[in-house]
Amino acid sequence: MRNIIPSARTGLVAALLLASLPSAHAADDTNAEIQALREQTRLLSQRVDALQQQQATNANQATAPGSATPATLAVPTGKINFDDQNGFRISSADGSSFLHLGGQIQADTRWYFSQNKGITNDDAFLIRRARIILDGQFNNNTTFLVMPDFGGSSPTLFDAYVNQKVTPEFQLRAGRFKSPSGLEELQNDAWTEFVERSFVSQLLPNRDIGLDLNGDLFNGTLNYAVGVFDGSPDGQSNGVIVAGAGVAAPTVNSDSDNNKDVDARLFAQPFKNEAGSPLKGLGFGISATDGRELPASGLTGYKTESQQTAFTYRTTSVIQGETWRVSPQAYYYYGPFGFLGEYALSTIHARPTLTANNEEQIQNKAWQLTAGYVLTGEDASYNGVTPKTEFNWADGTWGAFEVVARYDVLDLDKKLFLPDPTGATSLADPLANPQDVTNYGLGLNWYLSRNVRASLDFFHGVFTLPTGTTTANTTNARLKSPENAVDARVQIQF
Repeated sequence: MRNIIPSARTGLVAALLLASLPSAHAADDTNAEIQALREQTRLLSQRVDALQQQQATNANQATAPGSATPATLAVPTGKINFDDQNGFRISSADGSSFLHLGGQIQADTRWYFSQNKGITNDDAFLIRRARIILDGQFNNNTTFLVMPDFGGSSPTLFDAYVNQKVTPEFQLRAGRFKSPSGLEELQNDAWTEFVERSFVSQLLPNRDIGLDLNGDLFNGTLNYAVGVFDGSPDGQSNGVIVAGAGVAAPTVNSDSDNNKDVDARLFAQPFKNEAGSPLKGLGFGISATDGRELPASGLTGYKTESQQTAFTYRTTSVIQGETWRVSPQAYYYYGPFGFLGEYALSTIHARPTLTANNEEQIQNKAWQLTAGYVLTGEDASYNGVTPKTEFNWADGTWGAFEVVARYDVLDLDKKLFLPDPTGATSLADPLANPQDVTNYGLGLNWYLSRNVRASLDFFHGVFTLPTGTTTANTTNARLKSPENAVDARVQIQF
């Protein structure tokens, strides 16, 4: 090829020169025409020279040691974009790696009605959650998430984990994340049907620190997760617990003892891949935890749906011994209709004091049934509602509206209020706590867009008092009448 270019150039130049010479038949050619032909010859010669030089450069780069790609090839460039689905996102050209910066803000208000006199500091405006979300992916197989929350009384690191995908069926996750447990508990905070979760979530662990194996089997129709964790009390995250008498609460990155919990979950969606099937949105499963806690783990109480304290242990009571939980769970979504139900049984061993010799097995139970219907016709789902149109006053579009209803019950073990055979104090004060709490909830969700949601919920809570306790002799003013509360929220997530 190197020899072809010079010979071609020589022949081309000779032909053009011959054509430019005067002849008998072209005696009337003007000097201007000759000059034009010569200028064309000069330009063609320059182009041939440039091609020859480029050919030599490419050949040298191809043979240079360590040369991966010629300089003439285009270098892939990344992408930077922001949209309402993905937030701020920086990705590689092929999309195999990316960094995402997002956030979540939930501004709430709570109002209580028909409460007894003497109860103060109930009605309030508050920031329920204020989170910065940083997550990403490397080479299609390594993902991570870091999510601090500034919505509480002090900043808290909620999530910080790395997930390594070997195959879709085999993935390893390490760090701080939600343990594989409750169906509603694992649901994204932005997409729960009500602004607050049910009693069931309060009997199951929240976030914990550990390592788990997870994956999707049979083309995504069966999800499994099993892991080893530091362990956390009912409804709490590791390190975010209440200290008891003589018991110090651990920090967010420490374990209170040397024992570890094993958490596992199986969840099936057998018709997930069958397009058009009325059972496509059916899912069901079960989760369980098993571990052992020492007194340093402390004991926590439970709240009503509107986040008022419903039950507390005595400050002297401590947890000690085996703990285990089980939670069957299911949901079903079909068109605009959605249903979610689950049950939780939490078993602990506790002592009335740190030095007491007696140990009591306590079994607390909870269950909930939640149903919803999207009035504007969009599909309901476990991951929220995507409106067909976004709210725009000028265009006359309003987004999507969903009505929801819930029935849930917290059933506390009667042994909490009975002295043990030795005559020691009970684990909980029967005059200050309910035996059971039944809650009825109604709500309206307005999805202005996929990212903006407004919610209005009404809760009616009914307290059943322990045997021997009446509304006249209870020392807890909240138990003297049912709880009626209105919770509202404006939320942005991206």
